[in-house]
Amino acid sequence: MTTGILLHRRLGHTRRGQIVISALAGLSLLALAAGVALSWRDSLPDPVATHWSADSGPDGFMPLGAFVAALAGTGAACVALFSAIGFYGGRAVSTRRLSVAMNVWIGGFIGTILAGSLWAQRGLADAAEAWMPGWLLAVAFLGPAVPAVVAALLVPADRPLPATEPVDSRAARAELAPGERAAWIGRATTTPTGLALQLGAALVCAVLTVVTQFWAMLVVPAILVLLFLAMLSFTVRVDSSGLTVRSTLGWPGTRIPAGEVLVASATQVNPLGDYGGWGWRVALDGSGRTGVVLRKGEALAVDRTGGRGFVVTVDGAAEAAALLNTMAERARPGSGPQDD
Repeated sequence: MTTGILLHRRLGHTRRGQIVISALAGLSLLALAAGVALSWRDSLPDPVATHWSADSGPDGFMPLGAFVAALAGTGAACVALFSAIGFYGGRAVSTRRLSVAMNVWIGGFIGTILAGSLWAQRGLADAAEAWMPGWLLAVAFLGPAVPAVVAALLVPADRPLPATEPVDSRAARAELAPGERAAWIGRATTTPTGLALQLGAALVCAVLTVVTQFWAMLVVPAILVLLFLAMLSFTVRVDSSGLTVRSTLGWPGTRIPAGEVLVASATQVNPLGDYGGWGWRVALDGSGRTGVVLRKGEALAVDRTGGRGFVVTVDGAAEAAALLNTMAERARPGSGPQDD
């Protein structure tokens, strides 16, 4: 017991250790659900119902062992995927929190579907008589969200890591007099194409809910709409404190201190090719770079200490980068008094 506690503490204080713990939590939930399902073997029909039609009647069947293996295997594969994202690309705390939350949520979601769908078939001689309770999907979707959020919040923020080397001399600077104050403010907004795709996803979920008449699942498109609204527009600010990017709704957001900026520059971004989509994303190239990617084109890119990187698609990125480089240079040790 003592060894387990010490191992948990040691892992919990490392970036990759946090991912390992969350992966073990997700896999444990899947294993628990699989064990419960197999313990019901004598009270379940053979084969069991594994898929339901629009009227909640079963239209797909599998042997119990194959069904358990299929769902548990799918869940384990998803845990492995999100663990890999956090393990190899989790230089920023936002990425690690996403990986930790998804590991816990996936284990709970698939585990609930597995155990819940079989619970509804206990005592039946023929799986064709089974029914799928409409509330099961809502419980499976929302229930694991609570421990997932808690797990994400338990991931500690990145420790301050001030830069020691000077800002690249070739990087653009803002033309400011010594001690002169300045701030740059821009707005990152979703394009009509991105908005259409997001609302389309919510509409598909709503239509599926109506078709299947699983009315409790209306919470899914409602949550999607709230997430899309949070990602609709971001305020981007550069000042003496560094870079601040925050949703118009107040969440999500991030702040990069000027003292941790290695260099800032303007770049071009392709949402699908570089980040796999729109929103708060992680780069597909394995660099661990995160960002707010709302459209194709001009973006502000920031290289940060600790091998971290961040981008935000915004007009005027070159001007923002020049000012951020100047503020980063002023924040270096020995550069003289700083303005608030």
